[in-house]
Amino acid sequence: MALVLVVDDDALICQALSKVLESEGHTVLSHTDPRKALEEKDFAVVISDFMMPHVNGIELLAQVRKEQPQAVRLLLTAAADFKVAVDAVNRGEVFRLVAKPWALSELQSVIRQAIEHYHLVEDNRRLTDALKVTNDELLTMNIDLEQKIVERTNGLLEGMVAALDYRDTETQWHSRRVSLYSRAIAEAAGVRGTELKTVEQGALLHDIGKIGVRDSILLKPGPLTPEEWVEMKMHPDIGFRMLANIPYLKDASMIVHQHQEKFNGEGYPNRVKGQNIVLGSRIFVIADTLDAITSDRPYRKGRPLEVAKSEIERCIGTQFDPELVKLFLSLPDDTWLQIRRHVEQLEESDKKKWEGVPMLNIARPPPAS
Repeated sequence: MALVLVVDDDALICQALSKVLESEGHTVLSHTDPRKALEEKDFAVVISDFMMPHVNGIELLAQVRKEQPQAVRLLLTAAADFKVAVDAVNRGEVFRLVAKPWALSELQSVIRQAIEHYHLVEDNRRLTDALKVTNDELLTMNIDLEQKIVERTNGLLEGMVAALDYRDTETQWHSRRVSLYSRAIAEAAGVRGTELKTVEQGALLHDIGKIGVRDSILLKPGPLTPEEWVEMKMHPDIGFRMLANIPYLKDASMIVHQHQEKFNGEGYPNRVKGQNIVLGSRIFVIADTLDAITSDRPYRKGRPLEVAKSEIERCIGTQFDPELVKLFLSLPDDTWLQIRRHVEQLEESDKKKWEGVPMLNIARPPPAS
């Protein structure tokens, strides 16, 4: 159980969050005025809305971080605010993002994780300060803490991908498939350890920069105009800037930055050529093409694996690294079929998980002009 501070200028949302927290046995401090909330002390978790008068959520959490660094900070954010929220993650003000609208079970899970993290860090601090633990016990605790950080990192990645999927449903589950295809190719190329994880992360987040592309362009049913293509082609740069300052995603951000480059130097945004393109991006473009050809689209059905393999082989040396294509073609077809089946099972499981779960979506009035 813990003391939780809730801050939202919408009284209805404050009430809804308070009920959720109190049902879990927590004590709640609730404020609609963020200035009043900053006067509170000694809470374990703070949940703050982003768009508020006088003090926005990021400013509030930055002040909390300064004055009460032990408090775990959660930010409620709508998709339109997502780029700003990621910037807050980069600077360390935010532990986790909670997208609006949220599912009740998802919200409860995030709050439990935040409180677990608070207790874990506090236990670690007390034991370390007291100098009363053995080296083995301290090592075990640090391993547990690192594991929690890895889990939270994976949760953040999933949240970022989900935020994009909610905008562009045509790409839903595409990122998951491509990340696993890329991992399979990288493993076959001898990539191991943290570098292998980087390839998987970069592929998963390759299109995250599309969050910064207007809906009128991203979701346009017809072909884009030359002017619209200029904006669309900015998404690798946007994605790179979103991720480059996050320490554990710095290497993956290079894959995001170069995922539209071609082996012959005719890609974008910087016309990088050949081996100057990072390995993860050279692997990704093969995986991406494989998925694009074999997946259903609103305007056509997915085509057989052999069609994808023939097209990839045809583009050796222009779009693709010749050595990586040879490696890809040497892998058994069942490699790709098993990955597709695995992701289909994940998708089906995800649908069942949310069946019947109430979605809290309280409409907010437009801001006063």
